[in-house]
Amino acid sequence: MDILISGASVGGPALAYWLERYGHNVTVVEVTPGFRPGGQAIDVRGPALEVASRMGVLDEIRRHKVQMRGMSVVDDDGKEVYRSEEHTLTGGDLASADIEILRDDLSQIFVRAVGDRVEYLLGDTVTAIDQDDSGARVTFATAAPRTFDLVVGADGLHSNTRRLVFGPESQFIEYMGTYLAVWTIPNYLELDRWQVFHQIPGDSWGGGVMSVRGNSEARVYMGFESEEPIAYDYRDIPSQKRILRERLGGFGWELPRMLDHMEDAEDFHFDPMAQIRMDTWSQGRVVLLGDAGYCGSPLSGQGTSMAMVGAYVLAGEIKEAGGDHRTALAAYEREMRDYVKGNQDLAFTNRERFEAQQSGVEFAGPAVGDVVNAITLKDY
Repeated sequence: MDILISGASVGGPALAYWLERYGHNVTVVEVTPGFRPGGQAIDVRGPALEVASRMGVLDEIRRHKVQMRGMSVVDDDGKEVYRSEEHTLTGGDLASADIEILRDDLSQIFVRAVGDRVEYLLGDTVTAIDQDDSGARVTFATAAPRTFDLVVGADGLHSNTRRLVFGPESQFIEYMGTYLAVWTIPNYLELDRWQVFHQIPGDSWGGGVMSVRGNSEARVYMGFESEEPIAYDYRDIPSQKRILRERLGGFGWELPRMLDHMEDAEDFHFDPMAQIRMDTWSQGRVVLLGDAGYCGSPLSGQGTSMAMVGAYVLAGEIKEAGGDHRTALAAYEREMRDYVKGNQDLAFTNRERFEAQQSGVEFAGPAVGDVVNAITLKDY
């Protein structure tokens, strides 16, 4: 089959690996002119670790894992009010088998795994998709139109593929009351495999920083609550930086200095905490993968694992169906639907768990591990 994947972050390159391995002709289109740098530290957990093992990249992922000794929480003056060497805010239990890794590091591992055996259209985007029984004719902003047997939208929360085929984002997005920004700065605090966070008064969020890549740099996280969604253009980075400065620029600790570094950051990313919930992830010859179809939000901690597992299952069901895309896409949804729902619900459970811990109340919700591991991978 000739298959187009829109999006070259995590799910797209992982899917490209499996599809090429099963003998398909794969093209990946990515709107940025190169592979996008930056992004938060993300988690590879449970069955996603097994997917990585079957890809032959698990050892490389382990070599690139974020090395953390612990975390601190500080007050306005930088005085430590909490400290742990057992868990971190971004990665959880340090003794866990889960792997915390930077988004761009994981993406590049997948890109290297498939090598030059797939075609990349960088700095381009899909502008139209017209389907019939013979295929999906795709029009690009730059490249000449082409016809594919299948089109996969792996292009994130604000999926262009989803918009073109399924309708406006507003039909599917569930806003969760919080905005989060991430960017890279120099490790000027000289953190040694450590992360420090500061919660602003009257909000459950604030700002923090963690050293990465052998302490050679650091990643900043800043977030704030907003009862109603903010109207802004997700492609307009300067306006997003202004929003963040307006919301957090007047608070203490190192937040003002980190916001100064933000102005020069080339990997700045800002988005709402939100989920995408859809009754179906496919329409004809177009199917959605990962955040494009079932974003769990960073509160779930499972977006990366869902994308990796989804890529494995989608490619495997295409292989099993022998080219019958209808059968393959229906099987993909059957295999993934309960797993996705459980992990999306985990975002709300995690928030309830955090609020209970803050109040000193015992939390009786489901165990995270039971949700994370609630799928058995088939052998395709």
